[in-house]
Amino acid sequence: MSTLQRARHQLQAHPLALDALLAAGVLACMVAGSFVDPHGEHDVSWGFRTPDPLSLVLIVLSAATLVFRRRAPMTVLALTGGFSLVESVTGDPRAPVAMSAVIALYTVASTTDRPTTWRVGLLTMTVLTGAAMLGGSLPWYAQENLGIFAWTGIGATAGDAVRSRRAFVHAIRERAEKAERTREEEARRRVAEERLRIARDLHDVVAHHIALVNVQAGVAAHVMDKRPDQAKEALAHVREASRSALNELRATVGLLRQSGDPEAPTEPAPGLDRLDELVGTFRSAGLHVEVARADHGTTLPAAVGLAAYRVVQEALTNVQKHAGMEAKAEVSVVRVGPNIEITVLDNGTGQDDDPTSGGGHGLLGMRERVTALRGTLTTGPRYGGGFRVHAILPVKTRTATTGESA
Repeated sequence: MSTLQRARHQLQAHPLALDALLAAGVLACMVAGSFVDPHGEHDVSWGFRTPDPLSLVLIVLSAATLVFRRRAPMTVLALTGGFSLVESVTGDPRAPVAMSAVIALYTVASTTDRPTTWRVGLLTMTVLTGAAMLGGSLPWYAQENLGIFAWTGIGATAGDAVRSRRAFVHAIRERAEKAERTREEEARRRVAEERLRIARDLHDVVAHHIALVNVQAGVAAHVMDKRPDQAKEALAHVREASRSALNELRATVGLLRQSGDPEAPTEPAPGLDRLDELVGTFRSAGLHVEVARADHGTTLPAAVGLAAYRVVQEALTNVQKHAGMEAKAEVSVVRVGPNIEITVLDNGTGQDDDPTSGGGHGLLGMRERVTALRGTLTTGPRYGGGFRVHAILPVKTRTATTGESA
């Protein structure tokens, strides 16, 4: 950073010192101007005349007032305007006391709004110019009187231009900061949604397959000595369930790859078209499941089909985990108007027949999936024992409707 830049930053950090320097500069200009006669023998003559003491006092007072122009701009304008008015009527009208009023008017215009600038500027121009023309010792058409009118107008215009530029730069900066905040908030929201979606998928995949592996491993351990053939069959189911879990985990975690990665998964998301396959994994684990479908071959959007699949998967996993060894489950898929209804019932013969008592995230994940599609989910114990999961999903989501209309 150069010496000039450091000095500029220091002055901006101390505005009172900057105003004091400005006042000193204006004082020097006014004192020098008071000794100049514009009507000398050679157009302009230095030292040709000497201002009277009253003019010098007014020059010093008006310059000293400018030190406080930022703190009280209106008050400073009134004082400098009063000094200029006194100078025009009683002193030497050629003394440049009005220069301080021009600086004060510029400050008012740069720190207030445009209507105030118009009112104050016209008032200052009219009063000072009128007093100089009507009460001064010079003719009304003298160039000193016209100079007061011109310089006050320039001060007001320059201050208004500076204020407008500051407002424009501030608006651009604020708009840019707002856009940056919006982009950051949108990015955080998308990241949070993606993390939540991946967490739900991981939970559904792990909970389902680990429950199957646990059941089949228990069966294998129980019959290993007495019925080795059945133990081999159970271990085969364990192997198949673990392979399926690994494949689904690989597909889910693969979503975190870059879009250009050639190893990114290309398998479509599961839907109700794989319901029989899903139910078959539970039946092979020993759970008695009955399926009733009345959806009339409805083709669901990928998001709706995935949500319906995950609801059935999580509900049956909860039956496997909580309803007991003799549990039976019923799954129904029904098309009702613009919606498709998924219902999973169990008889709840086990001691731990309430999935909500475990503190897991299965029911929460189901509810989040359904709510994200503007559907409804109802869960709770059944009268007489058991548990009921009922989901209503719209067949056409808002995204699908928009795509069709386009």
